[in-house]
This record gives sequence, structure tokens and C-alpha cells, in this order.
Amino acid sequence: MALLMGLGVLCVVWAVVAAILIAADLHKRGIAVSVVWLRVMILKYLHEYSKITREETGRVGPLFYHYVVPLNVALVIVIVLAIRSWA
Repeated sequence: MALLMGLGVLCVVWAVVAAILIAADLHKRGIAVSVVWLRVMILKYLHEYSKITREETGRVGPLFYHYVVPLNVALVIVIVLAIRSWA
């Protein structure tokens, strides 16, 4: 149980770092990014990042997956923990 909780926290930290790196990448490309509103605007920034990187390389940039994958893993962990505590 503690291992799953630790893995969930690690996934959330991983996603937060990826969100900050996405914001920094967009800022470097000249797109206005609000760090204060990053938590609210991350989906917009994620879409812009994927669109820009797809136009440049034909593929979505790696930071997209570094944000999406750990959040999905964390969601699965939360569901597993909820089922485990309920049963």
C-alpha cells in the first residue's frame, strides 16, 4: 500500500516537472506563459506544445508524454487504492 502511494506521489511530481518544462519551452519559443496560472492553463499549453512540435518535426514532442503518462498512472493507482480500501 505504501509502495503504491509513493509511486503515485512520484508520478504527480514527474507531471509537475513536465508541466514546468513545457511552460519553459513555450516561453523560449516566444509564447506568453503565465506561471501563476500554470495549473489552470496547462491543458491549453499542452495543446499548444503538441501543435508546435508536430508542425516542426511531424511528431508530438516528448514532454507531452512526460505529462500525460504519469498522470494516467497516478489515476490508475488512485483507483486501485480506492478499490483496495473499499474491499
